[in-house]
Amino acid sequence: MVMPSTLALILAGGRVDELGVLTHYRPKSAVPFGGFARVIDFPLTNLMRSGIEQIAILSQYRSYSLINHIGTGAAWDMIGRHRGISILPPFKDYENPHWYRGSADAVHQNLDFVRYHKPSEILILSGDHIYTMDYRDMIHFHNEHDADLTAAFIKVKREDAAGRFGVAEIGDEYSEGGRLLSYEEKPADPKGEWASLTVLCFKPEVLYKMLQKNQAATSYEFGRDIIPMMVQEGRKVLGYKFQGYWGYTRTVNEYWQTSMDLLGDNPLINLEQWGIRTNLEHRDIRDCQPLQVGAQGVLDNSLAYNGCIVDGTVKNSILFPGVRVEKGAVVENSVLFFNTLVKEGGQLAQVVCDVNTTFGRNAQIGLSSAEKKIKDKLTDRVTVIGWNNDVPDKMRIGCGCSVAPGMEREKWPKKGLEDMEVLQ
Repeated sequence: MVMPSTLALILAGGRVDELGVLTHYRPKSAVPFGGFARVIDFPLTNLMRSGIEQIAILSQYRSYSLINHIGTGAAWDMIGRHRGISILPPFKDYENPHWYRGSADAVHQNLDFVRYHKPSEILILSGDHIYTMDYRDMIHFHNEHDADLTAAFIKVKREDAAGRFGVAEIGDEYSEGGRLLSYEEKPADPKGEWASLTVLCFKPEVLYKMLQKNQAATSYEFGRDIIPMMVQEGRKVLGYKFQGYWGYTRTVNEYWQTSMDLLGDNPLINLEQWGIRTNLEHRDIRDCQPLQVGAQGVLDNSLAYNGCIVDGTVKNSILFPGVRVEKGAVVENSVLFFNTLVKEGGQLAQVVCDVNTTFGRNAQIGLSSAEKKIKDKLTDRVTVIGWNNDVPDKMRIGCGCSVAPGMEREKWPKKGLEDMEVLQ
C-alpha cells in the first residue's frame, strides 16, 4: 500500500552535547553507525520501505555532512516525478526574524512547504534513533480511529525513563494502543512506562492550529509543548505501542551500547535483515577494496567492512571502511570510524574513535587490563577520540576520557590522560 499523500518531516539538525566530540563538526543524525551507515539512514530506510516518498529534512547545526550524505536521495530510491528528499535549512526573511527555535518552530517556519504538498497525514520523525518500523501500520491505526495525533511509544522501566524520555500512560482500548491518559516530558519521577519514540502522525489542520498557538509561547518543542497542549485540550491523542527494538544514541555510552547490540550470534540489530540503505558514494565507500585479514590477523565477533586491513587482533568491535590494525595491535569492544590507523602494539579497549585518526605505536587507550575485569565499568566509561588526531607513541589515555578533534602535537600531555579527563 503506497501512500503518496503522506508527507514525512525528519528532525535532523541538532547537536547533542552528550555526544561530545562526535558532534563537534556534524549533527547527531549524521554520526556514523554500524560500520558503514549513518544514524539518519534508519528513518530514511523505514520511510522507503513504508512507501512514503515525500520527505523533508529539517537541518540547522553544521549541515554540510548531512547534506553531503543525503546527496540526491538516490540511495533510498527518492528520485522521481512525485518523490524526493528536500533539505530545509533555517532562514530569516521579512516575516521571520529567527533561526529554528525548537522542533515545533522548525516545522512552523516551513508550513508553506508543508501546505504546498497538501498531505493527508504529516509524519514527524526524529533523525537520531536506531530502529526498523513500517509506518504504514501506525498510519492505518491513526486513520482507523480518526485521531488528531498518534504518537509511537515503547515500554520501558520507569527508572530507566526518568529524566531521559517523554513518558506517557496509555489506555488499552485497542490491541495496538489507546488514548494518552497522561504525558510528561523527561519527568524525574514518571507516572507512565511508555517512552516516546518521537514518531508522530498528525492530522494536518490540527497540526497547523497547534503550531500557531505555540508561537505565543517561549518554548517550541513537540514533546515539551505540543503533545501536552493537545492532551490538556482534550484532543484525540493516541499512543501506538511499538514492540520492536529501539536504540537510543543521545549519549556516548548509549551510542556505544547500541553499537554493541550489532554483535553476537543473535544480535539485537541485524542490519542484513533490516535491509538498511546508505549512500555508498559518501566517503567513496563503494570504491573500497575488499576486507583483508592477514595471516596473523584475528577478527572475532566483530564487523569490519570493505577497505579494512586487519593484521592485529580485533574482538567485539566495529570497523568502518579504511580502518587498519597493524600486527601486534589489539582492539576490543570499540568502534573505529573511517580511515583510522592503529599502529603496532597499540591497545584500544572500549573506545569510540572518529575519522582520520592515527594511534601511535604501543599507545594504550581506554580500559586497562585490570579495569577490564571490573564488569560494572564496561558500560559507563567509554573513551572518545575526536577526528583528525595523531596520538603519540606510548600515549596512555584512561577510560572515560575525551579528546577534542585535531589536537596539536605540543598540546598532548607527556604523562597521558587520567580517567575521565578531557583534552581540548
